[in-house]
Amino acid sequence: MKTKVIFTVLLCCLCVSCKQKPSVNMEATSTTQQSDNPTLATDDFVNISDVVPDALLEIRYYSAYNFVGARVDGYEQSAALMTRQSADSLRAVADELRAKGYAIKVYDAYRPQMAVDHFVRWGEDINDTVMRQVFYPNVDKKRLFELEYIARQSSHTRGSTVDLTLFDIASGKELDMGGPFDWFGRESHPDCGGRYVDKVRIEYLPNDTISREQFNNRMLLREAMMNHGFKPYECEWWHFTLKDEPYPDTYFNFPVRKL
Repeated sequence: MKTKVIFTVLLCCLCVSCKQKPSVNMEATSTTQQSDNPTLATDDFVNISDVVPDALLEIRYYSAYNFVGARVDGYEQSAALMTRQSADSLRAVADELRAKGYAIKVYDAYRPQMAVDHFVRWGEDINDTVMRQVFYPNVDKKRLFELEYIARQSSHTRGSTVDLTLFDIASGKELDMGGPFDWFGRESHPDCGGRYVDKVRIEYLPNDTISREQFNNRMLLREAMMNHGFKPYECEWWHFTLKDEPYPDTYFNFPVRKL
């Protein structure tokens, strides 16, 4: 019986497609309006570092260490921006986790539409596979749109979504989440190595892909985020969006730089 359970979980984890919008750039949503107004950002957006001073930043799209392999359009500085409401909720998350010995580490937050457009152009260039072995070794680049790993819109562009992980303060190391940020594959799903008990709760199942410790680390982040008004994304352990986001229908396009 135990062998049967392990085989079932492993078979599940070999799947690379998420029918409901699988990856960081990947969750498409309907367009209603787009804004290029930087003044709105100054008034309604904040630097995460100003609200959560001990948050660590590793803004991957400002660097060349990302699936594109180059700095992404619109990332003018290594900064992380969010709407005021979402940043305040993130501060509550950080406070809860700090009491348990952890700090948050942010990979990405607000993302301008010009960056998403850059992802789309990159996805259409099937000959550019410089970073394939690092981020999508098991996926043919020709299938990135079909499998919805690349989409023309992202919740990040609305300003209330964040990609993050946890940092252990005592050891000075990131927690092991069982898979890297921006990995294109089933292993990135929060429930890889487990199963949904209901629409929210996930329980661990013994398997050879995600250890119990790695699974528990994912759940630690997930539960803290949900405790303070964020909803998880079923295809990425690192991705969360404020439930009551202030701009649910607006896709902004001002560049990422410190406010």
